[in-house]
Amino acid sequence: MNVVAVLLLASLPVVPSQLRDFHPAPQPHFAHSARVPSRKGGKWYFARTGHAVYCFGPVMHMQSDTGGIETVATFCRGDQLLVPLKD
Repeated sequence: MNVVAVLLLASLPVVPSQLRDFHPAPQPHFAHSARVPSRKGGKWYFARTGHAVYCFGPVMHMQSDTGGIETVATFCRGDQLLVPLKD
């Protein structure tokens, strides 16, 4: 009897489970606001790399690694939080 039960269970088709990830990994709030800006009225700036960038946040002055002060634009398009500006 046990052999019949095992053979019956073994003959049943196996359906793969289709688990989906409905909850993506949480991201920091500041990264989300930089990626999808909710504010209107940004401004174009000239980055130190020679490219033009469109930013929504304020321009800030921060201390650089070398000890000087650099000007950076904040909350720019393209997942960039801080973009060093050309003086």
